[in-house]
Amino acid sequence: MEDQSSKPIRCKAAVCRAAGEPLAIEEIVVDPPRAYEIRIKIVCTTLCHTDITFWQAKVAPAFPRILGHEAYGVVESVGEHVEGFAAGDAVVPTLLSQCDHCPSCASEHNNLCSSVPITLAPGMRRDGTTRFRDAQGNPLHNLLAVSSFSEYTVVDVTQVVKVDPAIPPKIACLLGCGAGTGVGAAWRLAKVEPGSSVAIFGLGSVGLAVAQGAKMCGASKIIGVDLNPEKEKVGEAFGVTDFVNPTQIDKSSVSEVISEMTGGGVDYSFECVGLPSVMTDAFRSTRTGNGKTIILGLGNQTDLLCVPALELLFGKCLIGSALGGIKPKTDIPILAEKCMSRELELDGLVTHEVGLREINTAFDLLLQGKSLRCIIWMDK
Repeated sequence: MEDQSSKPIRCKAAVCRAAGEPLAIEEIVVDPPRAYEIRIKIVCTTLCHTDITFWQAKVAPAFPRILGHEAYGVVESVGEHVEGFAAGDAVVPTLLSQCDHCPSCASEHNNLCSSVPITLAPGMRRDGTTRFRDAQGNPLHNLLAVSSFSEYTVVDVTQVVKVDPAIPPKIACLLGCGAGTGVGAAWRLAKVEPGSSVAIFGLGSVGLAVAQGAKMCGASKIIGVDLNPEKEKVGEAFGVTDFVNPTQIDKSSVSEVISEMTGGGVDYSFECVGLPSVMTDAFRSTRTGNGKTIILGLGNQTDLLCVPALELLFGKCLIGSALGGIKPKTDIPILAEKCMSRELELDGLVTHEVGLREINTAFDLLLQGKSLRCIIWMDK
């Protein structure tokens, strides 16, 4: 059989030609991997709210573009200087790099690689170029150097995580962003302690994954905050013990309600919406002296956060987070093991499944609030 690893591949991809427009299924060309790159055959991918943010051009607009960054696939071929990967390996691509050599990767407290740093601008991380072209030979921009809404993609070796092929593809897929972010924020970043109290603002996929992570860590009180009353029952399945709907409270603020429920505020608060006002509510809901607030929601580039300075002086802590603080190559395999042992129960995050040609249905479901994660299968 002729070796195709050094040749371009023609395949199908969902291409976004303009902000907010439906994606078009097109035949594209995917170039072979260059040095330190891996070409991946995508098995399945999902739609994340981050994809929506870029699709709506709220952050780093660039079109035409292939979106998608949460996926599972197998290695098709590798470029020069790639070690530890071979064709057929089961892998999860990630938006964050991990080179394992720079000071940031060597630090226990930093998951943002400084050797191959993340950027919101399109282009491969090492040279800024693209590996995608349309049928007419015109370049197509990538997203977060992943672009999983394509049957094949090329990703830097520092952004590829090898996983146990025994893990179900749709579960492995979730670990690359949403579930990895939520569980990691509770487990790795906040380090939620047994018997502690937690508040989660926004019970979407990330918020529910936070609940699973907090439950795994032994939190005794997990308060879900959401405007959708249906999320109360959904949250229970993921470990949420109490529920607050901001539109149905007697107090003047959510933080007052949570303070009353917990005798002074929660130990840990997680914001999973991306709105500055909700971030402030989350911060004010934590306990004086040692309360931690972790920001997971992606807002607009111009958003500013306002919190009471005096509350910071009284010991409260506000923490930003990328991918929940996890180191992809180190922690995603651990999370995969916890899923297979049922220590983590993430199956309920998958509410819908479609094929690539129905990808716009996934957008409709998420925008209408009818889905958590919609798995998009390449061969369905």
